[in-house]
Amino acid sequence: MSTVKKLVKKAKRGDGEAFVSLVKQYEDVLYRTASKLLNNDEDVADVLQETLITAYERLHTLKNDAYFNTWIYKILINQCNSLLNKRNHFSSVDVQHLSELGTDDFQKIEMEDALNSLNKDYKLALVLYFIVGLNVREISAFLKEPEGTIKSRLSRAKSILRNNYYKGEGAIAYEKQLRKGI
Repeated sequence: MSTVKKLVKKAKRGDGEAFVSLVKQYEDVLYRTASKLLNNDEDVADVLQETLITAYERLHTLKNDAYFNTWIYKILINQCNSLLNKRNHFSSVDVQHLSELGTDDFQKIEMEDALNSLNKDYKLALVLYFIVGLNVREISAFLKEPEGTIKSRLSRAKSILRNNYYKGEGAIAYEKQLRKGI
């Protein structure tokens, strides 16, 4: 039996330390996913906290222990969507802070701007693919959308980014920047 399954079983029986160990395995990806979807540190912290509370309270509803990671990502994305639907979310950039940034920092800001220009379906597909590391079939099952739809969203999102933000850089350089930037 895998470590995740063992930890989930222990956590379901009320072992708080097992739940903490379980969550620690996914905290980095959860944080990166939330930060790409929300772009505001306070919102990210709120959503992560709500995600962990909800996951802990609803752990008994998880039917297949092996799918804990997919289950907690779904909770996170639902929390992010809920927050975004409650308010018009605009992020601001501190102009004084820009002068202190290096080249890599500007590339990250460019990538954030590029991702934020996409509609939410395209952005979510890219985040699930590049950050969470799900393949097309897993994203399809996760979002309950046909695989063709997911492939189309990924392709269109990459095309939009390539055409609007990375003209003339070539496909290989663009793909590296996308993987690095996200």
